[in-house]
Amino acid sequence: MLYSFLFSLRDTYGVFNVFRYITFRAVIAALMALLLSFVIGPWLIKRLTARQIGQQIRSDGPEAHLAKAGTPTMGGTMILFSLTLATILLADLSNPYIWVMLIVTLGFGAVGFADDYRKLALANSKGVSGRVRLLCEFGIALGAAAFLYWSPDFDSRLYLPFFKDASVDLGVLYIPFTAFVVVGAANAVNLTDGLDGLAIGPVMTTAFTYGVFAYAAGNLKYADYLQIPYVAGVGELSIFTAALLCAGLGFLWFNAYPAMMFMGDVGALPLGAALGMVAVLTKHEIVLLIAGGVFVVETLSVIIQVASFKLTRKRVFRMAPIHHHFELQGWPEPQIIVRAWIISIICALVALSTLKLR
Repeated sequence: MLYSFLFSLRDTYGVFNVFRYITFRAVIAALMALLLSFVIGPWLIKRLTARQIGQQIRSDGPEAHLAKAGTPTMGGTMILFSLTLATILLADLSNPYIWVMLIVTLGFGAVGFADDYRKLALANSKGVSGRVRLLCEFGIALGAAAFLYWSPDFDSRLYLPFFKDASVDLGVLYIPFTAFVVVGAANAVNLTDGLDGLAIGPVMTTAFTYGVFAYAAGNLKYADYLQIPYVAGVGELSIFTAALLCAGLGFLWFNAYPAMMFMGDVGALPLGAALGMVAVLTKHEIVLLIAGGVFVVETLSVIIQVASFKLTRKRVFRMAPIHHHFELQGWPEPQIIVRAWIISIICALVALSTLKLR
């Protein structure tokens, strides 16, 4: 929108020619998302507090969490607003990948909002039932996957990292595979969102990683040099990921320990879905297991705990997800959070190394 208007003035005012560069627009989108977050944050906290939309704490959770009861939640709405506005203003809206990203992200945001609203505003502790929520999530993801699959020149191959020209053509199976990646990523981030700033840190490092992937995959010369799949037009997603990174950074200002605001499902679900979708569009789906290593470990800890209890009636961890296990082991909350961030940075570096290690 803003990009199209300003770029159209380039012949009259040469300075606006700079908007042709994705890197420039990505930086501006990032700064805009950050500024919007800083402006909206205090207002949103006041509004949520006034409406008594505060976090409900599980009675069977760590005792230290009881003090967090009533902390304003649904702060993910701030992330979504900042991310969406910055993307719409700075991205090329004729690019279909931008619309796929926005529709999937906002669709999952709507699911998360409904769940949070039922839990908090309507005082319904169950929220939206798990079955209904999953049906909605898979419906959105399958719709996006089908659109991509029947798009001209769509590549249904799954590329393997660390190998040259290694791929598997999934054919029509790419549709359910894409849905699984998106829904899995969404719920993995949601499971990780249990401590102040724990989820948003890895979200930012993963967003940065996929911003690099998007820029490289969308540039024919870079893609050819790095021997990665070239996806025409996907470089525009660097603007989305830059806005996501800095919208998350702005949220972290208010979510850092001790948190003044939580993101809620309205934040965690769409952020995870966005990471899953950008992984699909850049043809780096498997690398998401590396870049999002923290989310993978958190999810596996829940799967292992549930499976162990059902099969043996014994628990592997004192509590799942695993960050609660460390809490009950006596680790201070800030220590768990910062160490998760460190691990996430390491995972991002390993993921980026796949660009050359082939």
